[in-house]
Amino acid sequence: MAQLALLFLLMLAALIAVPVAERIGVPSPILMTLAGTGLAMLPFIPGIDIPPEFILPLVLPPLIYAAIRRTSWRQFTTNWKPITLLAVALIFVTTAAVAALAHAIIPGLPLAAAVAMAALIAPPDPIATTAVAGKLGLPRRLVSILEGEGLFNDVTAIVLYHIAIAAVVTGTFSVPDALTEFALSAVVAILVGVALGWSAGKLAGLLGQTHLRVALTLLVPFASYSLADDLHGSGVLAVLTTAFFLSESVADADDIEGRLAGASFWSIIEVLVTGVAFGLIGLELQNLFHNWSGRLGELLAWGGIITVTLIMVRLLWLLPASWLARRFRTTPQSESEIPATWRETVVVWWSGMRGVATVALALAIPHGTEDGSPFPARSDIIFIAFTVIVATLIIQGMSLPWLIRLLGVQTDADIERRMERRLAAAATDAARHRLKQLDNVEDLPEDIIETVTRQLTAIEARISPELVDEERRELTEHDTQRFRVLHHVQDEIMSAARTAVLDMRSQPGTDPAVVDRVLHLLDMKSR
Repeated sequence: MAQLALLFLLMLAALIAVPVAERIGVPSPILMTLAGTGLAMLPFIPGIDIPPEFILPLVLPPLIYAAIRRTSWRQFTTNWKPITLLAVALIFVTTAAVAALAHAIIPGLPLAAAVAMAALIAPPDPIATTAVAGKLGLPRRLVSILEGEGLFNDVTAIVLYHIAIAAVVTGTFSVPDALTEFALSAVVAILVGVALGWSAGKLAGLLGQTHLRVALTLLVPFASYSLADDLHGSGVLAVLTTAFFLSESVADADDIEGRLAGASFWSIIEVLVTGVAFGLIGLELQNLFHNWSGRLGELLAWGGIITVTLIMVRLLWLLPASWLARRFRTTPQSESEIPATWRETVVVWWSGMRGVATVALALAIPHGTEDGSPFPARSDIIFIAFTVIVATLIIQGMSLPWLIRLLGVQTDADIERRMERRLAAAATDAARHRLKQLDNVEDLPEDIIETVTRQLTAIEARISPELVDEERRELTEHDTQRFRVLHHVQDEIMSAARTAVLDMRSQPGTDPAVVDRVLHLLDMKSR
């Protein structure tokens, strides 16, 4: 019971950390890590006791699924070459460099354990990165490549991590076997992801009700991860495949309520799971403090050296890789998600903050090996991972706005405006074509056609005023002012109606279920 209460306390702290972090300008993951450490210092707070094998299956599936909801399969297929060059390949380079360094400077650290540590700190976190970069007015292609890098880096790093952990636990390692396992895990994951994505799409169509379909999306990533993992596939790649399949094949343009409910639901899940993960590492650090007594200086030195190595390897790889990607680009710059200049490359480099993936992988390191001996340097690896997370989030995350201003990297406003105009034109053309079809079939009254046409013009003008002439623009502005007044009046009267219904809910003889049903209808009418 005490463990459950601690979990709820961390969830509450995760909610509070978001507005506090925005107010004081500190990344919320840092606040949650400090909150976890502070909680662990209180004498009445129990020690955390979550088996390491439960960490990854509980933390990673919902976070990966939530992240993929913000991107699309099209973005990846169009830019798979630069994403592979700038993202996936970098994991191998980073893991190799950091593992060799850690094996050399940390006495008694086996090479396989060094590879595991390097793999878990290698991938930048798409959540931490886009949470910072996404609010700074960066070009959309840079935000997209940071999201794509984070997602596909996680897949590569976690597979390497599992291979290295298995080598430490079993005491055996073979390069051919590792490569075979890497390939098979990818194939199994993709097959599982597609199968579960197809099954979930069919089941969602049968469920019908919005809350049931949203609940299904919570179960799907966990099922995908667990099934792939049981079949010795990559659980992360399976979740990624399932999420891409569902986002591309099950989209329903008329499912307004489903999109609104789903977006709110997954925003909540992302905040809670991320906050709890960082809170857990704070609690774990407190539990391991006794292992570091008298060695903090040495551990901080190792963590600092490895952090600097991570940052410099990323720079030394990104500069030539970005140049090569630009040189052999086959798509227009506006459609290619690669840095357009060296300034943008520097921003991408400095955006490589580590976050929740590193937290989850560090906490998931097993306590012992198959022969019963402790996992080598487990507490040291967790401390170094913590050092990397804090250093990158604080130093890079808090200085990124300054760097963006210094280099003058800004949003591609003209490109976004052209895209808005294309979307507005496509939307209104489709609507007018459908209106014409309805008129031909149903012989609509002229006043209805005129009213709907004016509404379409108003929508077109609000999205992209350049698409309408001056006279229609003035007419639209007049209609818009009337709409604001009408909307204000409607808000007031609907608020009064909802208040009256809610007041009746507490009166004797009123069925709460009927009240909730009527209130739902009023809420839908107010949208």
